[in-house]
Amino acid sequence: MTNGNTWLIKYETDKGEVRLSPEIVKQYLVSGDSSKVTDQEIMMFLNLCRYQKLNPFLREAYLIKFGSEPATIVVGKDTYTKRAAKSPLCNGWEAGVVVQKQNGEIEYRKGTLVIPGEVLIGGWAKVYRKDWEIPLENTVSLSEYKRYTKDGKPMSNWARMEATMIKKVALVQALREALPEEFQGLYSPEEMPVDDTILDQKPIEAEYTVENETPVQEKASERQIGLIHQLKNELEIDDESYRKALKAYYNKESSKDLSKSEASDLIKRLMDKRDRKNNAERKNETDLESKDEHNDSTEDVQLPWENEV
Repeated sequence: MTNGNTWLIKYETDKGEVRLSPEIVKQYLVSGDSSKVTDQEIMMFLNLCRYQKLNPFLREAYLIKFGSEPATIVVGKDTYTKRAAKSPLCNGWEAGVVVQKQNGEIEYRKGTLVIPGEVLIGGWAKVYRKDWEIPLENTVSLSEYKRYTKDGKPMSNWARMEATMIKKVALVQALREALPEEFQGLYSPEEMPVDDTILDQKPIEAEYTVENETPVQEKASERQIGLIHQLKNELEIDDESYRKALKAYYNKESSKDLSKSEASDLIKRLMDKRDRKNNAERKNETDLESKDEHNDSTEDVQLPWENEV
């Protein structure tokens, strides 16, 4: 298939380049009712995929939308464990279930075995980091995470394999807490109120014709904006002059509209201006000191006629 969409974002993943636009997301990447998904939900999905280098065509991420309910964004089935295995900080993990045995004893058991007569009450996980002496441990309650349909019945996988599901919840939460850079903003289907049996696992094949490619530039960071305003205040630049400069150099109305590269350029300009100002002030101070020294030395020297009687 071909399509005349204009690309909005382009980024690299470990499985190749990904190019996405809102139109492509609506046409191929929404699980559920794509006509109901909002522009804001699409942009959240696009930005998450770009930030975390996810390839939604390979089912590493899903945008799920039904009716007027808010969209849900989750990662693919094996995304968590594959990423953790590649992390240079991860030194392995353990996970299992928490059961209450027939004698009332609570046992943390590896794996997902629950013997008839026992009560499954939760899941647990440990994640080991190479730079930590103690592993991160996490325990979750089955009653908190077991998902139900609107008619009160357990969702498909929770009904068939609740031990596996609650173990996954415990593990992904522990991985996200132990490795925040790898998993920030990523949630698994087991954690969210979605039936993961509706999520297609088959990769998507889509071919596009690119017209007038205009990638969206990453917005300036809060740190960049803060530094810009700090420099602006140091240089005593008034708001009106600042806005005129933004318009003249970048055709932008405010700092928040700047891209990351534009913010870097503005910071360089302001720092250069500050350096020139400081150099000028130091030169003036040096000139004044030299003048004072000259005056002082003239007063200390005894002129010939001062000895005359």
